[in-house]
Amino acid sequence: MTISRRYLIGASAAGVAGARVLSPDTARAELLTSSLGRDATQHGVRPGSPDDQTRVLQHAIDEAARAQVPLALPPGIYRTGMLRLQNGGQLIGVRGATKLVFTGGASMLQGEGAGHVSLAHITLDGGGITLPARRGLVHCLGGRDIRITDCEITGSGGVGIWFEQVSGEVSGNIITNTASTAVLSFDARGLLVSRNSIIDTNDNGIEILRTAIGDDGTQVLDNRIEDIKAGPGGSGQYGNAINAFRAGNVIVRGNRIRNCDYSAVRGNSASNIQITGNSVSDVREVALYCEFSFEGAVIANNTVDGAALGVSVCNFNEGGRIAVVQGNIIRNLLPKRPIGTAPDDDAGIGIYVEADTSVSGNVVENAPSFGIVAGWGKYLRDVAISGNVIRNAMVGIGVSVVPGAGTALVNNNMISETPRGAVVGLDHALPVTSDLSAEGAQRFTQVVIGMNAIRK
Repeated sequence: MTISRRYLIGASAAGVAGARVLSPDTARAELLTSSLGRDATQHGVRPGSPDDQTRVLQHAIDEAARAQVPLALPPGIYRTGMLRLQNGGQLIGVRGATKLVFTGGASMLQGEGAGHVSLAHITLDGGGITLPARRGLVHCLGGRDIRITDCEITGSGGVGIWFEQVSGEVSGNIITNTASTAVLSFDARGLLVSRNSIIDTNDNGIEILRTAIGDDGTQVLDNRIEDIKAGPGGSGQYGNAINAFRAGNVIVRGNRIRNCDYSAVRGNSASNIQITGNSVSDVREVALYCEFSFEGAVIANNTVDGAALGVSVCNFNEGGRIAVVQGNIIRNLLPKRPIGTAPDDDAGIGIYVEADTSVSGNVVENAPSFGIVAGWGKYLRDVAISGNVIRNAMVGIGVSVVPGAGTALVNNNMISETPRGAVVGLDHALPVTSDLSAEGAQRFTQVVIGMNAIRK
């Protein structure tokens, strides 16, 4: 056959005329599947189908994982029960357009020993369906390098993301309306939780837990956490934005935290915790808390606006010791703690410490009780309070003076507008001396008072 120039021009024109006109959603889906991986519709998955698609979705997940290629889910709603994640499984959707809707089961997505798993750009809607105890809508046990990024998780009837013995990353997600905790990790093996927006949980925001005291090293960075309720009640187990329990070497940095029933950051038996550069407002118990059996805490460069107590480093009786509390701004403290806490628990205090601690360079303003307190009865040892600014507190600095209390140094502070005294001796929570900074005041060998600038 002789092919003329006229034939080629005609064939080209016919090809253009016969080209498909794609809708924006179809074009986006084809771009997704052509560039990212295997199209789930090749396995019988149907976006927007009213039918439960658990079986075909599971087949597509298994086949893509077997081939070690991502499974691309085009825009649409997919109704599903529990799906099992396989080793190397990667599910990718179109952000804001690919949605899995839960129809019931123990979890929506479960991985057991599955590593190198990724979920990205997918909305997971739990529909408020109640999950069994100790289950998450995403539930992963014993996996290495699990990554959940840029997803939306809403309406979980239990925990949002439950990890046990997992390493990986939970980043850039939006997690809302959670019946329990948004992100919970037990015995992490190298975990990053960052840049997530967590709004409206009934238990806690993020929990970093270990079954026994030990190194953990999870990093909790740059998250936005708001509206955290203590739904089950208790005296501090719930209602916290970030809770580290028995987990050593955890870093909590750069988070924006607002409206919590209890604490913004609570470290319980969490040694070497670093709580730095967080912005906290409207929390109703201790904002930044290190308690029970810990050694080593850095609480630095945070802002706290509205809490019953700004910083507490306590439980020397349980071995809680060694801390640096530095460069924090703490103001507008509340006179009472929430209902459910011990009735004699103090409130209206800027900073409270007990043992082997340096308190320096902080600013405390508007404290109904004390700006800074050192010691509880005999539980006081080697505390240095220097270079702080305290304004508008009933008492500037309170120091335990009961028999058996250790040494505190109070030096080089600026203290103003403290009608009950700039530096006062305490028997537990009760002031028992006049102003120790005044000329001719009673002296206690364990309280070393240096040069402080005091303005009535």
